[in-house]
Amino acid sequence: MLYAVFMSRTLPPLPDPQDADGQPQLLAIGRPGEESGLRADAARNQAKVLEAAARLVAERGAAAVTMEAVATAACVGKGTVFRRFGDRNGLLMALLDHSATQLQADLMGGPPPLGPGAPPIERLRAFGLTVLRRTADQLDLQLAAQPEPSRRLAHPSHEVLALHVRHLLTQVVPDADCDVYAQTLMGCVDPAVVHHLTRRRGMPLERLEEGWLDLVARLAAAERPH
Repeated sequence: MLYAVFMSRTLPPLPDPQDADGQPQLLAIGRPGEESGLRADAARNQAKVLEAAARLVAERGAAAVTMEAVATAACVGKGTVFRRFGDRNGLLMALLDHSATQLQADLMGGPPPLGPGAPPIERLRAFGLTVLRRTADQLDLQLAAQPEPSRRLAHPSHEVLALHVRHLLTQVVPDADCDVYAQTLMGCVDPAVVHHLTRRRGMPLERLEEGWLDLVARLAAAERPH
């Protein structure tokens, strides 16, 4: 069952990029305590709405996700959907929230090479391939839910991924400007870029994946994996 929380419109302060063990902190991207404070019936309605919205996206694409269509599919009143999510963008962001939280958990505590335990260069490779595939799978939804560029780059979900990449880069190329490098690498997995290259330029996703591996190898002056 898909559970997600409405993403806060107020961006939290940028977290400390490292905790006591030198690992980036997992960034909560929902409203603190919101889920536990929901009444049982409100939580059930939220789950029904999100499940219905996910079905609509899978069956008809993100363009089919309107507040009215989701309310009908979830068998709840339209007012329930508006009260819980505010508007269509809030609903789309809530759908993305679940997978974003899951990705963060995998980065911080999942199995290697995406999670801890693998060399930093391998984790960088795995990060790019994972995010590229996730973006390709959710491309229409991510594009529909994206805020305008200046807010997108300051959004908590982008910030925590950039911090993770920077953390790995400091171990791979400690003498480089890892802040700039991290944002450069994040540009390769940006949904708008993936859309342009795959949908408009006709590039297969495999070419983007190969490009990521090559870029990381050149950046780190490391031998490319076979």
